Amino acid sequence: MTHVVACRSCGSAPLEPILSLGHTPLANGFVTAKDLERPEATYPLDLAFCASCSLVQITEEVSPDKLFRDYIYFSSYSETMTAHVRRLAQSLIASRSLGPRSLVVELASNDGYLLKNYLEAGIPVLGIEPARNIAKHARAFGIATREEFFSADLAAMLRAEGLTADVVHAHNVLAHVPDLNGFVSGIRTLLKPAGLAVIEVPYVRDMLDGCEFDTIYHEHLCYFSLGSLDRCFARNGLAIIDVTRVPIHGGSLQLHVAHAGQGKSASRVRALRSEEEDWGARAMAPYLSFAEAVERARRELREMLSRIKLEGRRIAGYGASAKGSTLLNYCGIGRETLDFIVDRSTAKQDRFAPGSHLPVCKPERLLQAMPDYVLLLAWNIADEILKQEQGYRERGGRFIIPLPRPKVVL
Repeated sequence: MTHVVACRSCGSAPLEPILSLGHTPLANGFVTAKDLERPEATYPLDLAFCASCSLVQITEEVSPDKLFRDYIYFSSYSETMTAHVRRLAQSLIASRSLGPRSLVVELASNDGYLLKNYLEAGIPVLGIEPARNIAKHARAFGIATREEFFSADLAAMLRAEGLTADVVHAHNVLAHVPDLNGFVSGIRTLLKPAGLAVIEVPYVRDMLDGCEFDTIYHEHLCYFSLGSLDRCFARNGLAIIDVTRVPIHGGSLQLHVAHAGQGKSASRVRALRSEEEDWGARAMAPYLSFAEAVERARRELREMLSRIKLEGRRIAGYGASAKGSTLLNYCGIGRETLDFIVDRSTAKQDRFAPGSHLPVCKPERLLQAMPDYVLLLAWNIADEILKQEQGYRERGGRFIIPLPRPKVVL
């Protein structure tokens, strides 16, 4: 673990403290039955603000090898995510006139959930994915995948091999990167002169407005505003030419990025820059208000669950997600409150959630056990889950959506 005292983007110090979520285990550090009795490592989870470039970030770094070489999150299990990237790929194939002579590269390509849409259209692809277990799945579907962390050095190596990209995708990876400037400069190296990088990151304003403190965990080093991204890309020879707010992961920015000087910024970029200035993205006030809202949400959720338990009701959880790990550990919710968690991912089933050590079961367990309530830990795909569990709801089961304020859904 490394303690960070200077901004990962601009290098300024000191960072201004916003919020401490205490010491927590790694959010995807699911435990096997044989390891339940062993001590579980925990790490500080503290959020801070850079007054110079407005980047929000945590102040500890766990080794990327420890976090990502053997990874338990498979993107294909989310129907919401797979539908989103399918539409995006189809749009880019048409708008960029991509074909057999093109190349699409995804950084942190996971199990190939995005690149398979290009491959099916006859467009060459390359995935960069450091998790060996997940890269193996992608290759089984015919997706060329290199088991590497993307960096400036790897980009130079690929370029020396004659590989440059018409489109570079980087979805939900920029927040994971310790060397932010090296990663962004690597995108510039890999991108053809007229190429386009499509980058998605959770949006810090949505995190604050929705009290989404469970987005904070050790894999997520940074929490971006458009302004903080603008400054980082400009420093590394790139420019944001378009931006769209999308609902993925509780609210994200989808950026279209090109070589500096290769296109004018769309009106949406200028409009969002202006909105952020009015909102106060470069001042501490919104972030300190967020810290107060987080404590209130924690208190209200604990009070609601306590009342339900005092009534003799049973509660389970849905979604063995990284978000859920932060929420359970910060709020101090464990086996005294929840009976179990269910999740569709076979990689998580029959394991135990980090910290709380709640058993992770198949979704069918809900109908078998019929708990009175289910705490929706993967609330960011609530519509998808509520639809999938219509049978449980028809039998009287109720869901609790924890954020921004806890509420019950019948």
